[in-house]
Amino acid sequence: MVIETRELRSEEFGLAEEIWIDYHELKADPKTDRIFGVFADGMLVSVARCRRHPDGYEVDGVFTPVRFRGRGYARRAMDALVEACQHDTLYMHAVRDLVDFYGEYGFISIPESDLPPTIRARFAFALGEMEGANVQPMRRAAGWFRRFQSS
Repeated sequence: MVIETRELRSEEFGLAEEIWIDYHELKADPKTDRIFGVFADGMLVSVARCRRHPDGYEVDGVFTPVRFRGRGYARRAMDALVEACQHDTLYMHAVRDLVDFYGEYGFISIPESDLPPTIRARFAFALGEMEGANVQPMRRAAGWFRRFQSS
């Protein structure tokens, strides 16, 4: 099996949206998004997105369909994203079960109030109850990162 990890071209964003149908039906925007994907024998099997907001960069949309899980594909997608975006401070709302996973990339838990306003606003429905929404705000300071796996 041939595994390729790379940034998607804007004309490939529809492939990511197909993956995201099972993950909140996210949509991609070529004006603000960088999407990193893992291809197995030419098929997109995992994605991770870095979205530019007016006041910061947010990592989200990290998703691998169930049938492809357990093979390290999400790790490969995150490796590519963090390596490409290492010169910017990155923020995220991490699912609580994945805080340790994102910690391996230098993300640290922060109070919700430390998120840039436009990124914080994405979870305004939680009314400050991040735990009830099962997410933990996190930040990764800009700094060197090198992908651990070859692609």
